[in-house]
Amino acid sequence: MPFSKLGLAPKVVDGVRAAGYTVPTPIQLRAIPVILEGRDLIGSAQTGTGKTAAFALPIISRLGQRGALRALVLEPTRELAAQVETAIRDYARFTNLRTVVLFGGTGYGRQDQVLRQGADIVVATPGRLLDQIQRGMLRLSQIEILVLDEADRMLDMGFLPDVRRLVERCPRARQTMLFSATIPPEIEQLCNWALRNPETIEIGQRRSPAETVTHALYAVDIGQKQELLEELLRRTDYDQVLIFCRTKHGADRVARKLNQEGHAVAVLHSNRTQSERERALNGFRDGRYEVMVATDIAARGIDVEQISHVINFDVPHHPEDYVHRIGRTGRAQSVGDAFTIMTGEDVQEIAAIERFIGQKIPRVKIAGFNYAYTRLLDSNPKPIFGGGRSPGKRSFGYGRRRR
Repeated sequence: MPFSKLGLAPKVVDGVRAAGYTVPTPIQLRAIPVILEGRDLIGSAQTGTGKTAAFALPIISRLGQRGALRALVLEPTRELAAQVETAIRDYARFTNLRTVVLFGGTGYGRQDQVLRQGADIVVATPGRLLDQIQRGMLRLSQIEILVLDEADRMLDMGFLPDVRRLVERCPRARQTMLFSATIPPEIEQLCNWALRNPETIEIGQRRSPAETVTHALYAVDIGQKQELLEELLRRTDYDQVLIFCRTKHGADRVARKLNQEGHAVAVLHSNRTQSERERALNGFRDGRYEVMVATDIAARGIDVEQISHVINFDVPHHPEDYVHRIGRTGRAQSVGDAFTIMTGEDVQEIAAIERFIGQKIPRVKIAGFNYAYTRLLDSNPKPIFGGGRSPGKRSFGYGRRRR
C-alpha cells in the first residue's frame, strides 16, 4: 500500500516522496491510521523500522497549518533530537509548519531566537525543555499531541521524573504516543499513567534483537582485547563499523590505537562538544570515517544505514543495552553482524544477555590468532578459517576490507 492510501494530507505525501520513500514499513502501515484517528498509541519496535516517520507523518497531517505550539516530541539525547527534527522538517517541506529542536550542551541564544519566532512542533530533550519553560520561553498549555520516543532509553538515563513533570504540564485532553524498543515494568507504569486506552503495535518480539543480525562471541584474555579487535578488523569484510566501549576514556584509548593502525576513526561520547559530535556523525555518514568508537549514551542518536558490523569491545552491564547496541546494524531488514569481545570478567553479563534475548550466542575463535591462555578458550569455540562465511552474511575471511 502506498503512502497516498493511508489518509495522509497530500502535501505530506509529497514530502515523504521527496525524501525518497515510496512504500510504508510495517510500523508505518499500522501506526499511521491509528494516529490519524487521534488515538493514543504504544509502539514497540526495533531501531531501523521507520518509527520516526510513523509518528511524524500523521502529526504533520493533523496539524495542517501554522498555529500555536501544538506538538511535542521528547527524545533522550541531543543527537536523536536533532535527527528527528531534521526528519520532520524534511517531511513537512511542502507545508508552512515550523519545527524547533531544543537540547543541552549549547547556548540559549539561537534556541531563544527561534522560539520567539514561534513553532508548531518542538523536538526536545527533557532537561533543556524544562530549562526553557522555567525561563519563560514557551508553555505547553496548548499541546495537542505528545510523543515520548525511545522511552526505555529515557528510563535508563534517569529522565523519567523530568518526563513526568513535562507530561503534567500538558493538557489532559491530548493524544499521547510512546515508542520503545523494550517495555520494562517502569515503562508499563508510565503508559498506564500517561496514555488513555492506547492501541499497542508490536513489530517483532519484545526484547529480541533484529532477526537479520548474526551474533558471535570472541573470548580472549583481558590483555589481548585491543589486539583481537585489530585482528577482527583486518579479517572482516565490512562497510562501516560501530565499536562500543563502556567509558569515555576507554573509547578515546581504543580510537587512538586504531588511528595508529591506519584506520579512519571518529569518536562519540559525552565529553565531546556539540560541534565535535556533529563532525563525527557527518563524517561517519558520508564515509570519511570507516570506524566509529562510541559509548552507549552518545551512540543512541546514530542513524547510519550502511553500518554492517557492531563490535562490543566492552560487554554492556545491562542486557537491554546489548539490544540497543546491535540495533545499529541490521536496520530496516538489511543484514548485519554483531561481534562481542568477552573476557573472564564478563561471564555473568553474557549469561544475562543470552537469557534476555532468548538465544545462545555462538562462541568463535579466530584461526591463527596467538591467544594467551584463558579458561574461556576451554569451551571449544568454533574456529573461523580464512575465506569462511557466516550463512547469508559478509565474509569473515582474509580479503581486503571494504572502503
